[in-house]
Amino acid sequence: MPINRPLSGDYPAYYENYIQLTNGCNNLQELISTFSQLIIQFYTNLPIDKENYSYEIGKWTPKDIMQHIMDTERIMVYRMLTFARSDNKNLPGFDEQWYAERAMATTRTLKSLQDEFSFLRHATDCFLQSLTPESLSLSGTANNYPITVNAIGFIIFGHLLHHKKVLEEKYLQ
Repeated sequence: MPINRPLSGDYPAYYENYIQLTNGCNNLQELISTFSQLIIQFYTNLPIDKENYSYEIGKWTPKDIMQHIMDTERIMVYRMLTFARSDNKNLPGFDEQWYAERAMATTRTLKSLQDEFSFLRHATDCFLQSLTPESLSLSGTANNYPITVNAIGFIIFGHLLHHKKVLEEKYLQ
């Protein structure tokens, strides 16, 4: 039996917006079946002619956003793996701006980022499907806040949906 949506105490409050973006899905399997293909199709079909577009000085381009969502997904999956294996060390936070400055997304093509994203998403979904209800209920500490494995899965999807919305509203109109 799958484990249900995370409760408010299962994750730091600053992730609430991401969790809310997954409304309508009651477990990780529903998230995967509802959003995975839609998310992959959206990000892998971003128009190449917008790859270096920024709607405002200092804002990320679609290439920067693609690199950011992959960096974030990798970090979140590592957190899930660590806690699902009952390794309860306090994992560090990460500064998304610091990572973005060092990612060198501007030196890559949007197509190369899209290809990598597609592979990463499939790998993440396979990992999520391998987790048992027992491992999903485990928790650990990341950035000095307690969080459950299950909540991190919802945050991954919510983060992707958040940036999809930003791209639709600020870059693709």
